[in-house]
Amino acid sequence: MSSAFPEIHLVRHGETEWSLSGKHTGRTDIPLTPNGETAARKLADRLKGLIVSAVWSSPSQRAANTCALATFGADAVIKPDLAEWDYGAYEGITTKEILAARPGWQLFRDGCPDGEMAADVGARADRIVRELRQAGAPILIFSSSHFLRVLAARWLGLPPEDGSRFVLDTASISILGYEHDLTEPVIRRWNQR
Repeated sequence: MSSAFPEIHLVRHGETEWSLSGKHTGRTDIPLTPNGETAARKLADRLKGLIVSAVWSSPSQRAANTCALATFGADAVIKPDLAEWDYGAYEGITTKEILAARPGWQLFRDGCPDGEMAADVGARADRIVRELRQAGAPILIFSSSHFLRVLAARWLGLPPEDGSRFVLDTASISILGYEHDLTEPVIRRWNQR
């Protein structure tokens, strides 16, 4: 069901070697796998007919290339605030490896040494939410899982830590919007593959 109010389409980038293996990929700029490129190309059909006033992408090549392969690259504006969580000392490490050294660790609660806490990511998400609300128009965003999860939480007015309650697969599409009026932000669709 479409809405009379602006909808924000969120696209998580296609598969990378690190997303496939579960390694935390914040600022390491690695490419899509061949499967990730195929999934990104398929996004073109899934997004066919979508009319937006702007296309925004994370600066990472995995997001920008997903955007380009989905045929929106020519219109994309790179937004540094859309960058994935900075995992600091946990960059390139799996959750299992982190838990072996730090039992009970949770990203959204504990953050990362030498990287970001949920509040840091939430502050970037808040700036994006402000821009989206000021634009008052449909916008397409390409970024990464943990950032988009925090963005969804902040869209709803939830604490950034509540991004832990949302899961995103690679090359998935989600839609943020409104219900009865612009004071009622909602998630219209989530993690569609």
